[in-house]
Parts: sequence; structure tokens; C-alpha cells
Amino acid sequence: MSEIVDYDLYEVPPRWLFLRIETSDGIVGWGEPVVEGRAATVRTAVEELMDNYLVRKDPARIEDHWQTMYRGGFYRGGPILMSAISGIDQALWDIKGKRFGAPVYELLGGCARDRIRVYQWIGGDRPSEVGDAAAEKVENGFTALKMNATSELRRVDNPAAIENAVNRLREVRERVGPEIDIGVDFHGRVSKPMAKRLAKALEPYEPMFIEEPVLPEHNDELSDIAQHTTTPIATGERMYSRWDFKEIFESGAVDVIQPDLSHAGGITEVKKIAAMAEAYDVALAPHCPLGPIALASCVHVDMISPNALIQEQSLNIHYNETSDILDYLENQNVFQYDDGYIEVPTDPGLGISINEEYVKQQSEKTVNWHNPVWRNEDGSVAEW
Repeated sequence: MSEIVDYDLYEVPPRWLFLRIETSDGIVGWGEPVVEGRAATVRTAVEELMDNYLVRKDPARIEDHWQTMYRGGFYRGGPILMSAISGIDQALWDIKGKRFGAPVYELLGGCARDRIRVYQWIGGDRPSEVGDAAAEKVENGFTALKMNATSELRRVDNPAAIENAVNRLREVRERVGPEIDIGVDFHGRVSKPMAKRLAKALEPYEPMFIEEPVLPEHNDELSDIAQHTTTPIATGERMYSRWDFKEIFESGAVDVIQPDLSHAGGITEVKKIAAMAEAYDVALAPHCPLGPIALASCVHVDMISPNALIQEQSLNIHYNETSDILDYLENQNVFQYDDGYIEVPTDPGLGISINEEYVKQQSEKTVNWHNPVWRNEDGSVAEW
């Protein structure tokens, strides 16, 4: 019987944490367990799970390991533990695929599609010049974009704040035309009264969806917000398990869910979340402003999920100024962006080949990414 014999963690630029798990018969699996800005905390959680439980275990028992890591502690859930579980789960699936010589999607039932559409981030807060960025991305072949709706907002803000958001979306829509989809991310920056006003004001420019119109702590308000717009509502990047998603499915207020494969329990859990969503006629669009391992994991779940709509990816996103997703791969042609789509990697496991030497070199650099703290004009903390 094969068993897990070793693991390593590498914190690398721009803000990622990679996990390498090795088995007794020499198979290596990779995962990406990270909370952006909390890499050191998640590293400790991964070490605790690996040292106290997984080392010397059979890597094949993925479901049992998931249940044990989640239910084996009296306190469970939340971003740190679930992100640690996520990266471990990704690595275990990578190992299983390599053991059987098959891509992960084949082990999960096979493809429900040939390729998955992706969208490209274009900005929208600071700086707010999005028209040129949108035109450039469409020229590069993308057919879907996402932008932030606003910078910081007061709980009840003035008409100019609404007008600024409308003008940004209008500029993009006028530059790219009606055949390009534009997701608009509220980023949890917006209070309930402002979310209702913004949703109504943006509707004439027909966003693909409005994302995280309120913080997940206020998901109970989504039904009220949905009454003020016909625009689809998306949320889920800060929700960490199927139990977190259960309430919004039952409310009927959300049209697109966005679980993160590095935060919401990995491949094992997000496959279940996607199946739950399908039962409620809710689309899947996984959140992924992260690295190549997270993206590969997302794509495998997209390929097997009939309700997968579109995939976020971080190529050339503003976070990646020092390192981009392809830099860490030996097979850098694995994610080919063609007419706004990418195809699933076909090699065994996650289908990507990590450049281990480059990972080790990059891990020697100091990585200390934290999101900015914004403040309102009166000095109070604003949502970023």
C-alpha cells in the first residue's frame, strides 16, 4: 500500500502558497492552500493536519480524509481550516490521477463539455479607467469581462457615487458592445440600501451578474435586493462549505455561485456544492484570482459540472505584477486562451507540471502580501 511520506510548503510571489505531497512510491501531488494575506496562518493549519493525521496514511482515501480533517475537530469550517483542507484535497486528487494515469475529470465521471469559457478582470475602482482595458481584452479574444463597481462607499452615499458607478459600466458597455458579457463586482463594499440603488441604476447596461452585492454576513438580505433588479446575482467566494451555501440555495435569491477551490474544501467539496446548485437551477462560476494549481483544480470541476457557466482566472491581473500563473509551470501552453475559452488539461492528475526548481527559487523571496485597508473621509474603516 502506498502512503504519504513527506510534504513541503512554499510561499511564493505574488501571494500564493503551494503544497507538495510525496508518496512512498514516488508520486508527487500539488495543491494550493492559501487565504490571500493569511498565508502564514494557513501554512500552520496545513502542517497541523499533515503532521497530526495525514503523514503515513494511504493517499487514495480522499473522501475519508476530507471527512476526518473536517469533522475530526470539534470546531470546524471557516476560511483558515477550509483553505488548508482545500489544498490538501487538491494534492490528493493530483496523486490519484497520476496513479491511474488519468486526468482528475475522468475519475469524477468524465466531461460534460469540451471547454470552459473564462472572463478577464479589467479594474473599476482604483484606477477607474476601464474603457481602454476592456477594449484591449476583447481585442485579445476574451468575450467576458469583470470589473469592480465602485471604490469605497459610505453606508448611505450621495447620487454622485451612483453616477460614477453607472458611468464606468456605461463606458465599458459602449466600448465593447452588446455581445460581450460584463460581470460587475460589488466586492462586499456596499451596504444594503446602496446595493439596492446600485443594482437598479446599473441594470440598463445589462451586467452578466452583480457579484457579492452585500457581505456574506448579510446573505439574508439578498432576497430583498433581488426584488430591485432583474440582473442575476452572484456570490460565494467567502463561503466555505456546502452548509454555508445551503441557505442561499433555499432562499432562491442567487443565480450564480462562486465557491473558491482553494477556500471551499477543494475538489471534493466544490463538486458537491455544484451538484446542490444544479438542483436549485443555479449556475457555477468558481472564484479563482490565484495560481496555476487552483486554476487547474477549478477547470476539472467545471468540466464535469453541467451547470458550470464561466471560470475566473488571474492571467495578468493586477495582483500578479511580480509573478503570473504560467511562470510556475513547465508546460506553459497548458492554459491556451482561445476565443475566450480554455480547454481542460489532459495529462494525468491536475494536468499541470510544476517547475519545482523555480518554485524553490521563488520561495526564497520575501512574500508579505496583505490587502489594503481603506478608510472613509471621516476616518472610519471602509470595506476593501
